[in-house]
Amino acid sequence: MACCLPHGIGRDQGGGPGGVMHPRGRDGAGSAMTRRIFDQPYLETCCRSALHRLRLCDAIARPPGLKAGPCLARLAEMGLARQREDGRYEITPAGRRRHALEIAPDR
Repeated sequence: MACCLPHGIGRDQGGGPGGVMHPRGRDGAGSAMTRRIFDQPYLETCCRSALHRLRLCDAIARPPGLKAGPCLARLAEMGLARQREDGRYEITPAGRRRHALEIAPDR
């Protein structure tokens, strides 16, 4: 079962080499926050939602076989989640940092 969108760089978001978005223009200028967010592989909306649900579930984790299964597998490949011995997916420390930076930053 595939995600709702094909993974990779978003078609209308623009992007640089290697599937990494670079919205800073030709001179590479940009704020520190912009550089921190956009120097990482792009997360499609479906994967961002899956990461957020992992954060909400915390230690309970998410079972395999859900509609978001391909997203959970991709998050695991990126090191933002891991699959436990019981098959459930849980968020990693790197996933918590990415969530805090990109999905629910401190206001």
